[in-house]
Amino acid sequence: MSLCFASLPLSLAPSMPGGVAYARTMPGVTAPFGLFDPLGLTPETKEEILLFRESELAHGRVAMMGALGFLVQSHFAPMYDMDSAPVIRHLDKVLQTENGQLGSSCLLLAIFFSEIQRARTGWVEPEVAMRTLREGYLPGDLGFDPMGLKPKGEADLLAMQNK
Repeated sequence: MSLCFASLPLSLAPSMPGGVAYARTMPGVTAPFGLFDPLGLTPETKEEILLFRESELAHGRVAMMGALGFLVQSHFAPMYDMDSAPVIRHLDKVLQTENGQLGSSCLLLAIFFSEIQRARTGWVEPEVAMRTLREGYLPGDLGFDPMGLKPKGEADLLAMQNK
């Protein structure tokens, strides 16, 4: 599965069927497994599949950041004295200090505002429709590409998504 931009926009495939047939056309469905769904959990509608993909990408990013944070702090914690405590106890030690509480509050605010921005970018307002992505929104594509790494052509983008 790719790190970002992981689906076709709804406008590119308005006449495509939903369910498994649509899921087989999505980025990330590659050899040798093809569409890997041994329990048959693929939703029946294209819209539901796109919601699942959006959720998959959001949670995957959080998991990658958590794993990276765990590995980095196990070897590098310059702001706080960890007294050779195991990594699982670092947060407890940080939250015991005033600076740690301030830093944690700032981190929570940053997460809050980034999630609000993500919701405003990809989701239709709840007053209009619940659990609905915007027309033409690519799940995972938040428009954040400061280094210009997103390929311009569709074939190049698909190749990047399949890596």
